[in-house]
Amino acid sequence: MSSLPGAAAPNPSAAATDATPGASSSNSSNSSSTDSSERSPFVSMRVVHRLPGRLRLRFKTRTGAAFQPRQVQLAIENLPGVVDARVNPAAASLIVRFDPAKTDAGSLCAAIRHLQVRPSPSARSAPAPAGEEMRALLISGGLLLGSSLLPLPLRMPATLAAALPVFGEAVDDLLQRGITSHVLEALAIAISALRRDYTAANATSFMLALGEYLEHSIERRSDDLLKQLLRPDTGLVWVEEDGVERQIDSAGIAVGATVIVAAGATVPVDGTVLGGEALINEAAMTGESEPVRKQRGDSVLSGTVVEEGRLRVYAEHVGHRTAAARIADYVEDSLTAKSQAQLGAARLADRLVPAVLGLAGTTWLLSGDWQRAAAVLQADYSCALKLATPVAFKAGMYRSGKQGILFKGGDVVERLAEADTFVFDKTGTLTTGLLAVTDSITFDPNYSATDLIDLAASVEEHYFHPLALAVVEAARKHQGRHFDHKEVEFIAAHGVASVIDGQRIVVGSRHFVEEDEGIPVDAQRAVLDRLFREGKTLLYIGFGGRLLGVIALKDQLRESSAATLARLRRLGVRRIVMLTGDHRARAAELAEQLGIDEFHAELLPEGKAEIVARMTAAGARVAFVGDGINDAPALAGAHVGIAMQRGADLARLTADVALLEDHFERVADARELAVATMQRIDNNFRLTVGANTAILAAAAFGKLSPIASSVLHNGSTIAILLNALRSVRLRPE
Repeated sequence: MSSLPGAAAPNPSAAATDATPGASSSNSSNSSSTDSSERSPFVSMRVVHRLPGRLRLRFKTRTGAAFQPRQVQLAIENLPGVVDARVNPAAASLIVRFDPAKTDAGSLCAAIRHLQVRPSPSARSAPAPAGEEMRALLISGGLLLGSSLLPLPLRMPATLAAALPVFGEAVDDLLQRGITSHVLEALAIAISALRRDYTAANATSFMLALGEYLEHSIERRSDDLLKQLLRPDTGLVWVEEDGVERQIDSAGIAVGATVIVAAGATVPVDGTVLGGEALINEAAMTGESEPVRKQRGDSVLSGTVVEEGRLRVYAEHVGHRTAAARIADYVEDSLTAKSQAQLGAARLADRLVPAVLGLAGTTWLLSGDWQRAAAVLQADYSCALKLATPVAFKAGMYRSGKQGILFKGGDVVERLAEADTFVFDKTGTLTTGLLAVTDSITFDPNYSATDLIDLAASVEEHYFHPLALAVVEAARKHQGRHFDHKEVEFIAAHGVASVIDGQRIVVGSRHFVEEDEGIPVDAQRAVLDRLFREGKTLLYIGFGGRLLGVIALKDQLRESSAATLARLRRLGVRRIVMLTGDHRARAAELAEQLGIDEFHAELLPEGKAEIVARMTAAGARVAFVGDGINDAPALAGAHVGIAMQRGADLARLTADVALLEDHFERVADARELAVATMQRIDNNFRLTVGANTAILAAAAFGKLSPIASSVLHNGSTIAILLNALRSVRLRPE
């Protein structure tokens, strides 16, 4: 699969290093492009202590710049050769551990000094700290209440002093961006002050300060809601040091450590097996239901689960460098991605500012009333248009996160709402990926099909392999009888063996039964080949030195698949397609069962991406839903990609939407949330334009004073922002 970075390499974890935050898919241009605001946070830096592989530096940051330790730490840790970094902003200290074989202290210092760090969205969305906003609000509020008590000569200076933040923003905008809403606000205050209408001027300053405080508070709230979705791994893992095993926090694993993973444990690192043998559940990565045997020299990825056995793994990628750890970074990055709706609203707001200024000038020329002009200048479209859209996106993203759906940016919400074609991978997506018994075939007339299941279940009932669990469940359903047996022998990655009625029974793979136990199976080749062509996994049962029978298993259709596809159609999806590497007959059966419009079977991994590309070229807006590493190119090439919860790390990294729970109905939930969020944005847009147009018209005709105009404008803006922040609720089915 040459189109997938690292997929052909001996170490699959190389794929994870190529997947960096902000490159979630080829269609996320906002994430992948370089942000013009990226800059080095350091003014100066010097080395205060040096050891082989370790540096401690003292730094100075830019005056007035928001210094964000996490962003800086992540940027440094992604430099070549860096093992980890620790930033102490209070002490202005930076400690970096690095691999001397990959970099040297001089090169590393130069790279850090010129580090380009993208500010996090919380810094961008809140240009003034909350304390400064509150201080401006208290000063303007106090002056509004007490200006009449001041001596007359002090009223003008006090009014202008309270409005200094507004004048400062206006001057900055005028010099850098031209006429903006801040320029209009400053003009309104200046006109009222020059007319010695200090009440109007101070009321305007107070309303602007109140609006600024509430607007930024609402936007910060939406950012904080999203950040609550960050779920860092705080689990404990076993490592081997000097021949002794001890338990440590997963955050303390270093590159080169020997990690021990046993049955039931999740692999916490990307690395190579040093010793041991185990069955790893990679259904999430490959789309295959049967676990894969791993032994010395094999590669393993973080997030996979050990079903049986025990491994010693050499840690090659740890912490935030593993593919599984990057979802938290996507939450941070999602705050910066701007949708077309957001960009369009901002452009419209900027275009309308000169129109408002022109209306104020025209009003004064026609009426000769400066008060009318000041009232017009109080109202503009900018704040609500620019803030309501991103706040609505973030509120929708937070709501979706609470529902178990991670959107990687507002642009993703918009693209999912636009999608008209949904394309599904089969295994692990439309099906559960969990095995169930479909056939029980005996080759001895003295034993029935249920006898065969009961025999196998009797020796596998204390074995937690997925095949064993499926057989035991099948026996439980028909209340099968238990066969007494001797002690059970577990052979890792092969099967189990015991003795029943003096005869040896073995249950496991063909390799185990035929080669290790010497039981011939060729006489039943026709039956075995038929079952294999049907895409079934076979469990061989040998008893007394002969092949007693086989049990066939297959992953099952999700119970919610049909209902979810029907719900997607009600939500406006025009076409549903299934892609699979499975046999055509099985694919046709499933497509008919689910009412799927079109299917493609027996595909190679790259075939999925080619079909998605053809659909996209034909004008379809494709949402691709998959879970495997082989789905990553299709996920990246689609209009929007959705990765299942049990999906491979690389699939989840490549996708635009990651499901955090293994509920297939979340696919339809994601679509509904996206559509509802876009509808709310459209409604807010109409409310903003309608309310502010009415205020401007009333002010131009002298129906509103500057104070009334300011109150109505800021009040309507805050109401619209609160409506944008309100959670989108799913309709009950």
